[in-house]
Amino acid sequence: MKKLELKFLNEDDKTVTYSLEEPVEPVDPAAVGAAMDEIILQNAFTSSGGDLVSRKSARVVDRNVVEIELP
Repeated sequence: MKKLELKFLNEDDKTVTYSLEEPVEPVDPAAVGAAMDEIILQNAFTSSGGDLVSRKSARVVDRNVVEIELP
């Protein structure tokens, strides 16, 4: 399953990560950046270290799980 991870810095300069499942692909970097800016501008989320103050990064994570059958 793929996830879009949005990473921000908070007032304590700590990384805060929000994950969104099943992102639309291909991912539009400009749209992701604009959405992150809007989250910060609207103060939509907070963290234990205070409000989000800047974007850090964004990435798509793909997790593959293969079950192993034991004898």
